[in-house]
Amino acid sequence: MKKSVLMAAVLATALLGTSFAGRAASLVANIDVSTQTMTVSKYGQVLYRWNVSTARKGYFTPRGSYRPQWTARMWYSRKYEMSPMPYSVFFRGGYAIHGTGAVKYLGRPASHGCVRLHTANAATFYSMVKEIGFGNTRIVVTD
Repeated sequence: MKKSVLMAAVLATALLGTSFAGRAASLVANIDVSTQTMTVSKYGQVLYRWNVSTARKGYFTPRGSYRPQWTARMWYSRKYEMSPMPYSVFFRGGYAIHGTGAVKYLGRPASHGCVRLHTANAATFYSMVKEIGFGNTRIVVTD
Protein backbone atom coordinates (compact mmCIF):
# COMPACT_ATOMS: atom_id res chain seq x y z
CA MET A 1 0.00 0.00 0.00
CA LYS A 2 2.75 2.45 0.96
CA LYS A 3 4.57 1.63 -2.26
CA SER A 4 1.55 2.43 -4.45
CA VAL A 5 0.88 5.71 -2.58
CA LEU A 6 4.52 6.67 -3.00
CA MET A 7 4.42 5.83 -6.73
CA ALA A 8 1.21 7.88 -7.14
CA ALA A 9 2.85 10.84 -5.40
CA VAL A 10 5.95 10.58 -7.61
CA LEU A 11 3.78 10.34 -10.73
CA ALA A 12 1.64 13.34 -9.68
CA THR A 13 4.75 15.41 -8.97
CA ALA A 14 6.23 14.49 -12.34
CA LEU A 15 3.02 15.38 -14.17
CA LEU A 16 2.58 18.69 -12.34
CA GLY A 17 6.23 19.56 -12.86
CA THR A 18 5.91 18.83 -16.56
CA SER A 19 2.80 20.97 -16.95
CA PHE A 20 4.40 23.92 -15.13
CA ALA A 21 7.58 23.59 -17.18
CA GLY A 22 5.48 23.37 -20.34
CA ARG A 23 3.98 26.78 -19.64
CA ALA A 24 7.39 28.46 -19.69
CA ALA A 25 8.77 29.20 -23.14
CA SER A 26 11.78 27.14 -24.15
CA LEU A 27 12.83 29.71 -26.76
CA VAL A 28 12.63 33.44 -26.03
CA ALA A 29 13.42 36.31 -28.38
CA ASN A 30 13.75 39.58 -26.44
CA ILE A 31 13.66 42.58 -28.75
CA ASP A 32 14.83 45.80 -27.08
CA VAL A 33 13.70 48.73 -29.21
CA SER A 34 15.87 51.23 -27.30
CA THR A 35 19.09 49.34 -28.09
CA GLN A 36 17.90 47.86 -31.41
CA THR A 37 18.97 44.38 -30.35
CA MET A 38 17.40 40.94 -30.20
CA THR A 39 18.60 38.47 -27.60
CA VAL A 40 17.71 34.83 -28.18
CA SER A 41 17.66 32.46 -25.21
CA LYS A 42 16.97 28.75 -25.18
CA TYR A 43 16.04 27.16 -21.86
CA GLY A 44 17.21 30.34 -20.12
CA GLN A 45 20.68 30.37 -21.69
CA VAL A 46 21.55 33.31 -23.97
CA LEU A 47 22.67 31.97 -27.33
CA TYR A 48 22.62 35.03 -29.58
CA ARG A 49 22.51 38.81 -29.44
CA TRP A 50 21.90 40.42 -32.81
CA ASN A 51 21.42 43.96 -34.11
CA VAL A 52 17.95 44.61 -35.51
CA SER A 53 15.97 47.41 -37.09
CA THR A 54 12.52 48.19 -35.77
CA ALA A 55 10.06 50.90 -36.82
CA ARG A 56 11.43 54.19 -38.05
CA LYS A 57 9.73 57.52 -37.35
CA GLY A 58 6.12 57.50 -38.44
CA TYR A 59 5.74 53.73 -38.01
CA PHE A 60 5.23 51.43 -35.04
CA THR A 61 6.61 48.13 -33.78
CA PRO A 62 4.08 46.62 -31.34
CA ARG A 63 5.27 46.13 -27.75
CA GLY A 64 4.25 43.14 -25.71
CA SER A 65 4.68 39.41 -25.35
CA TYR A 66 3.62 37.15 -28.20
CA ARG A 67 3.76 33.62 -29.54
CA PRO A 68 4.51 33.05 -33.22
CA GLN A 69 1.31 32.90 -35.28
CA TRP A 70 2.76 31.55 -38.51
CA THR A 71 5.99 31.33 -40.47
CA ALA A 72 7.03 31.65 -44.09
CA ARG A 73 10.38 30.62 -45.55
CA MET A 74 9.92 33.47 -48.05
CA TRP A 75 7.18 36.06 -47.90
CA TYR A 76 6.58 39.14 -50.02
CA SER A 77 4.91 42.12 -48.39
CA ARG A 78 1.63 42.89 -50.08
CA LYS A 79 1.50 46.19 -48.22
CA TYR A 80 4.99 47.45 -49.13
CA GLU A 81 5.57 46.84 -52.86
CA MET A 82 6.18 43.10 -52.60
CA SER A 83 9.35 43.62 -50.53
CA PRO A 84 11.01 40.28 -49.73
CA MET A 85 10.78 39.04 -46.14
CA PRO A 86 12.94 35.91 -45.92
CA TYR A 87 12.60 33.59 -42.92
CA SER A 88 9.54 35.36 -41.53
CA VAL A 89 8.17 34.57 -38.09
CA PHE A 90 4.87 36.45 -37.79
CA PHE A 91 3.93 37.35 -34.23
CA ARG A 92 1.07 39.86 -34.52
CA GLY A 93 -0.96 40.16 -37.69
CA GLY A 94 1.38 41.41 -40.41
CA TYR A 95 4.26 42.09 -38.01
CA ALA A 96 7.16 39.68 -38.26
CA ILE A 97 10.77 39.04 -37.40
CA HIS A 98 12.47 38.52 -40.77
CA GLY A 99 15.68 38.84 -42.73
CA THR A 100 16.69 41.89 -44.71
CA GLY A 101 19.19 42.79 -47.36
CA ALA A 102 19.45 46.31 -45.90
CA VAL A 103 22.07 45.26 -43.35
CA LYS A 104 23.68 48.70 -43.26
CA TYR A 105 20.61 49.90 -41.31
CA LEU A 106 20.75 47.23 -38.64
CA GLY A 107 21.21 48.70 -35.19
CA ARG A 108 18.90 51.66 -35.83
CA PRO A 109 15.19 52.18 -36.56
CA ALA A 110 14.55 51.66 -40.28
CA SER A 111 11.52 49.40 -40.83
CA HIS A 112 7.79 49.90 -41.35
CA GLY A 113 7.23 48.07 -38.06
CA CYS A 114 8.65 44.60 -38.50
CA VAL A 115 11.79 43.45 -36.73
CA ARG A 116 14.50 43.12 -39.38
CA LEU A 117 17.73 41.25 -38.89
CA HIS A 118 20.57 39.85 -40.97
CA THR A 119 19.18 37.11 -43.21
CA ALA A 120 21.58 34.50 -41.80
CA ASN A 121 20.39 35.33 -38.27
CA ALA A 122 16.77 35.26 -39.41
CA ALA A 123 17.37 31.78 -40.86
CA THR A 124 18.82 30.63 -37.53
CA PHE A 125 15.89 32.00 -35.54
CA TYR A 126 13.35 30.62 -38.04
CA SER A 127 14.88 27.14 -37.75
CA MET A 128 14.84 27.33 -33.96
CA VAL A 129 11.15 28.31 -33.92
CA LYS A 130 10.28 25.46 -36.31
CA GLU A 131 12.22 23.00 -34.13
CA ILE A 132 10.94 24.17 -30.72
CA GLY A 133 7.38 24.94 -31.88
CA PHE A 134 5.11 27.96 -31.65
CA GLY A 135 3.76 26.98 -28.24
CA ASN A 136 7.25 26.85 -26.75
CA THR A 137 8.43 30.15 -28.26
CA ARG A 138 7.90 33.60 -26.81
CA ILE A 139 8.64 36.91 -28.57
CA VAL A 140 8.93 39.87 -26.20
CA VAL A 141 9.20 43.42 -27.53
CA THR A 142 10.10 46.15 -25.03
CA ASP A 143 11.21 49.81 -25.10
